[in-house]
Amino acid sequence: MYISREVEKTIDAMLTQGKVVLVTGARQVGKTTVLKHHLGSAFDYVTMEDPAAYAQAKTDAVLFFETRSLPLIIDEVQRAPELFSTVKWIVDQSDQRGRIVLTGSQTYHLMRGVSESLAGRIRIIEMPPLSLRELVGAADTPHKYVPSMRKIEDVTVPEGFDLWYHIHRGSMPELQDPSIDWDAFYTDYVRAYLERDVRDLIKVKDEAKFYGFMVACAARSAQLLSTTDIGNAIDVDHKTVKAWLSVLQASGIVRVVEPFFPNIEKRLTKAPKIFFMDTGLVCHLTRWTTPDQLRYGAVAGHVFETFVVSEILKSHMNAGANMHDIWFYRDSRKREIDLVIQDGRTLHPVEVKTGALVKRDAAKNFSCLEGLPDYEVGFGHVVCQAREPYLLTERVEAVPVWAI
Repeated sequence: MYISREVEKTIDAMLTQGKVVLVTGARQVGKTTVLKHHLGSAFDYVTMEDPAAYAQAKTDAVLFFETRSLPLIIDEVQRAPELFSTVKWIVDQSDQRGRIVLTGSQTYHLMRGVSESLAGRIRIIEMPPLSLRELVGAADTPHKYVPSMRKIEDVTVPEGFDLWYHIHRGSMPELQDPSIDWDAFYTDYVRAYLERDVRDLIKVKDEAKFYGFMVACAARSAQLLSTTDIGNAIDVDHKTVKAWLSVLQASGIVRVVEPFFPNIEKRLTKAPKIFFMDTGLVCHLTRWTTPDQLRYGAVAGHVFETFVVSEILKSHMNAGANMHDIWFYRDSRKREIDLVIQDGRTLHPVEVKTGALVKRDAAKNFSCLEGLPDYEVGFGHVVCQAREPYLLTERVEAVPVWAI
């Protein structure tokens, strides 16, 4: 059964803004399914996985387009970069917008073609895995999460929905079919990622070592990123770790959240945090093989924070919002705020707690943002496992994860 996606309306909006729209994202997040379902009645479709279409695109890009009608969806376009210059020529013949939609899962190859050929003509959407809102049927419109007062009636907890089962199961569309074996799916997913994406992006002599790198990163999700620490764990130098991390980022597997400092230069020298976009993959790589093991295990807090942050990131991605508005805070006294959502010149603090009942001291570090020059502190949230929102202070509310 098709699950409606928040990104559909963002795709519609971008089709009115750019001559070309690029939908990218990690492997198997549902890019092709969404485009076929949402645009299939109006758009022709071709994939570069089709050997005949691929061969034609590689040898004669002009003929490739002459034998197809616009508007057109071209799937896995990074496999045929020869198409980019022809796409540029085609869209420059008309002022009409939204005639060509491109998709692909390797932003390294995609962005090189985009920057060289399609600058100023393209709108880019990064599509994440399924969000919690989408799974419970609340994906009517894209919803960029910014903390604000929540009403009890605005927060719907689906009857019988097991949150930890979902966190463990993961957010990939195929896994929403309960008949699909969880461990087998991720085993095949990682194998395909190593054999296709990683080999295409970098020349890895030892794929087992890159797999160990993925495990080391998964074990550190929601924690400060130390390339030296990861390098020591898998016996590679920190330069290799940085190069491999850029591959995980380009593939949509992880996102790096930078620390917030009013002084822009300081931001560049401080350690960021790493977050996986799919908690099911984290559990598979780190071998937490059942929901109960995870729920009561030592990493429950980090995985829950990974889940909450990924949901917030998904909300911004689905809405086509600026991902550079999401930060975390950590000062020289090691006072931390899990996330800081920037809305213009207003900073909204967000803390993540695993429990269902939190006290006001959960927000004690929010005051660190007060007095920053040129910024004001907005409403804050403590995201937890409560069933309904309640005020901790006049300007801070404890909210359930459903309120994201």
